[in-house]
Amino acid sequence: MSASEKVLLPSDWMDQWRNAYTRIDQAGYGEAVSSAYRDSGPQIAAVAGADFALRLGRMVSDAAIRCDRRAAAILCGSALEAAQRLSGPNEMAQWMQAIESVITAAPKAVAALLENTNALLSRLDMEGFLTFVRMGIAVGRRSAERQLAFFRLVDLEARQFLEHTSASNGFHAFEGRLKLYLSAVWGISPPIRETPPGAPENMRRRTGFGGGGIRLPPSFPGFTGHDTLALYRAAIAHVGAHHRYTTRLFPVGSLKSLQLAVISLIEDARVERLATRDMPGLNRLWRSFHVAKAGGAPVAITLMARLSRALADPTYVDTDGWVEKGRALFEAAAQDDLTDQSLSRRIGGLLGNDLGQMRLQFDAITYVVQPAYRDDNLGIWDPGEQTPEVTIEMDEMTSGARIEREETDDGKPDDRDMQSDPDQRFSRASISIADDAASVVAHYHEYDYVVGKTRPDWCTLRELQTPIGDAQPIRRFEEQRDDIVDRLSSLVRSAKISRAERLRRQAEGEYLDMDACIEASISSRVGEVPDFRVYGRSERRSHDLSVLVLLDVSQSTADRIHNKGETVLDLERLSVALLAGALSAADDPFAIAAFCSDTREDVRYFRIKDFDTAYDAFARSRLAGIQSGLSTRLGTAIRHAGVDLSRCQTHRRLLLVVTDGEPSDVDVDDSRYLVEDARTAVHSLNRSGIDTFCVVLDSDVRSYADRIFGRRGTAALASVEQLPMQLPAIFYRLTR
Repeated sequence: MSASEKVLLPSDWMDQWRNAYTRIDQAGYGEAVSSAYRDSGPQIAAVAGADFALRLGRMVSDAAIRCDRRAAAILCGSALEAAQRLSGPNEMAQWMQAIESVITAAPKAVAALLENTNALLSRLDMEGFLTFVRMGIAVGRRSAERQLAFFRLVDLEARQFLEHTSASNGFHAFEGRLKLYLSAVWGISPPIRETPPGAPENMRRRTGFGGGGIRLPPSFPGFTGHDTLALYRAAIAHVGAHHRYTTRLFPVGSLKSLQLAVISLIEDARVERLATRDMPGLNRLWRSFHVAKAGGAPVAITLMARLSRALADPTYVDTDGWVEKGRALFEAAAQDDLTDQSLSRRIGGLLGNDLGQMRLQFDAITYVVQPAYRDDNLGIWDPGEQTPEVTIEMDEMTSGARIEREETDDGKPDDRDMQSDPDQRFSRASISIADDAASVVAHYHEYDYVVGKTRPDWCTLRELQTPIGDAQPIRRFEEQRDDIVDRLSSLVRSAKISRAERLRRQAEGEYLDMDACIEASISSRVGEVPDFRVYGRSERRSHDLSVLVLLDVSQSTADRIHNKGETVLDLERLSVALLAGALSAADDPFAIAAFCSDTREDVRYFRIKDFDTAYDAFARSRLAGIQSGLSTRLGTAIRHAGVDLSRCQTHRRLLLVVTDGEPSDVDVDDSRYLVEDARTAVHSLNRSGIDTFCVVLDSDVRSYADRIFGRRGTAALASVEQLPMQLPAIFYRLTR
């Protein structure tokens, strides 16, 4: 509500307000609290109305009693800021209810929230503000210190929430349009993702590409509305120009950071000049963001921004000798052949040396490319044998994950050349080298049902080497129960899981085969005996299925089965061994993996068998080697398994989860939290065309499985002999 709007106050308003102020003054809260309400009360009433101002008096008393005098004094100023920003009595009532809930549930954090009221309401609508408050209260159930950091906006989750929620002027507001724009201009469709919150600040302020896609900042501070959309378009159009014209990576070699920056600047200008020859409109788009001006102190970063403008804007005049030299060298090269990428290395090297000779200060760590639409240049350089300082990972199959491969240099050649083909830079995951043991790390979001929002990049998953065990017991069991394997194989083969095929020229069927009808009519007219097989029908005749079996190996699987000597994990091993034998006999692609967890920072994933490997003695040894331990963060494991299944090209894809209990972890005290997250993960896979099914082993928690997978998506199993009876229910669902 605007402060300029007039609010009609009741005739007895002054008496009511004076009584409210007197109660606060006489309560002994101190002069700071009394004067704050005395000064702001009439202003708040003029903007928001008498009821709001009087209710605020009661809140001030409550805050002084439950929190402290400082929070009570701050409350008055924050309320005035809120009243000036919010629209209508409903929103003001919601704001007051939110503050009252924090006063009750998190009194020590009230002052921090009130101090940031203006900043929050400038970026969030009322729904977003209420969600932010609920998240902060929920954080306090685990850590009071984190709750205080959350409301102070220094906690990573709080900053991340603000960036994702204030989307009316950020990446998520324009994501769909940007993908269409890039496809229309350059004819490419790489995955476009927001820069992860853990990236360095300078990378979060600029676009980047390489390693599987394009990353864009969550927002561009200082730009609003149409300007923001134009800036995002300029950024991805610039990346598209690199994709088209930067045909090979520049080797870093022994170049200094200043030389790298200047060479990158020349390459940016080169690809833009080539792009604008074919699409002149791009020049107008890019040029509008070049705002550097001539004059001022000779600073390296400022001179580079001025050179960028000089190369993009022929009308720009700059008398600095270095800028003019750069323009002259570039224009001379442009007269010859701009398609020669080596000119950027040559001109940039000369200009970089000149800047170095001028002894101008340049801090590579804090350097941010200018103008704002240009990328951070990491995508055009090949570090060779050097270790990249930072690598931002992109996974084209899963929107909530960042993938990193950490591996040691064992002296062997790499499995693949990451940049052998410049046209493949947008379709591969980037590799970062580390000194520790080989592992793949993925960061996945997690759903918080309390606030109804996902927490991006919240869980860290590591793929660990699977221990090796003695496979002889599994082999002997398979030989002893080959009857079950045969029955399972028959069930798998008989399930017609494929796309429906049209069978033509049938004696009977579901519809008329028009071609056969025409031929029969022609035969009848010319006096020949017609072929009366004029029907057609749809039928599933083949088998096209891939399966990933995901085993829960948390500590609870070490429990003994009722009235038996074997553990739940033993039952898992034997059941999976029989199923694997059946799938191998049916020649279906399948994989086996196991998981456990130790807080959200350490979700562990073990690959027992991959889709492209055989179910052999080595796979059996790894199945025998898995051990029970830790907890069950099911949702994260489901998301990671879904990444593997999404790459399978079969008609149907099945994730078969084998577990004995509910999702749980040591850092979660709300029993429903991980259940709802796992349910959300299952729904996400189902929407992407991946079927999910859960086999619950010897457990009393069937209700949790029903909540996560649905009643028709679960089956109970107390012994391996029951497996042939339960498997048809799974395949019936797939053949519907």
